[in-house]
Amino acid sequence: MTADRVLPWSPSDPLGGVLGDLRMRGTFYCRAEGAAPWGVEMPALDGCMSFHVVTEGSCLLEVDDAVHELRAGDLALVPHGRGHLLRSGPGAPIAGRADLLPQDYLGEHYSVLRIDGGGAEARLVCGVLEPERHGAAHLLDLLPPVLLVEADDAARGGWLTVLLGMITDEVRRDRPGAEAVVTRLADVVVIQAIRGWLDTGGTGPGWLRALRDPQVGGAVALVHQDPGAPWTLDRLARETRMSRSAFAARFTELAGEPALRYVTRWRMHLATVELARGARVGELARRLGYDSEAAFSRAYKRVSGVPPVSVRGRQDAAAG
Repeated sequence: MTADRVLPWSPSDPLGGVLGDLRMRGTFYCRAEGAAPWGVEMPALDGCMSFHVVTEGSCLLEVDDAVHELRAGDLALVPHGRGHLLRSGPGAPIAGRADLLPQDYLGEHYSVLRIDGGGAEARLVCGVLEPERHGAAHLLDLLPPVLLVEADDAARGGWLTVLLGMITDEVRRDRPGAEAVVTRLADVVVIQAIRGWLDTGGTGPGWLRALRDPQVGGAVALVHQDPGAPWTLDRLARETRMSRSAFAARFTELAGEPALRYVTRWRMHLATVELARGARVGELARRLGYDSEAAFSRAYKRVSGVPPVSVRGRQDAAAG
């Protein structure tokens, strides 16, 4: 008999466990060189996210009705597949869609895009990434329309300069395995950007906000540590040394949903990650605290809308 495989949630850092499940598939990377006036349209790409790092000069990023100024060293992450514009300044003409403009292709997934308006120059490294949402939908859905990391913030840790230099070098030299290297580096860029956003504490009601509360956060951490335990409202309240009614009200206020509903949704989130990796339904039912495979399947379909067998082995499966 083989030993039980340890499932990939973290016993001590529930947020770290979710970040650890965040994986990217690189779709395209571009080194953009523009001389003002210049402008490009980044098309909407469902299920993808874009990032832009300014390495020289400055530009404007326009997403919906919001305009963000990006300076050298700034990172902008557009996480929800929204279409957006990059331009040298207000009113600068848009040359067209970035993917349709003439450019020098260094490989199947890399290019250099140049737009010469004769004026001040700006250089960017841009990427389009496809998150494996089954591992991080719980987190990605909470991100704002644009996530900015200013150069001063990144410089304090020194991480962006190092990562950007490595990405730029790989894109420029196009060595064997460059796509794999750049994709892994992009993973780290995105995770660092999200960590910076989390440090601001600006999230609204939800599990991230709940984690920051000393008592409710302790209960969430326990659920993440042992999702298959027989959790009840009374047990969670005892663990946090609160009354049942006070804990229930506080949890709902912070997380935006009742505690036991969160327990179920978290179990189904973990189940989706494991099902996409090929785990057996019966194994997951036992590990996640269900008396039978049928009971687990009913709970999974109630939360996600599809039976678990339809998700098993699908790397593109979305979390419920």
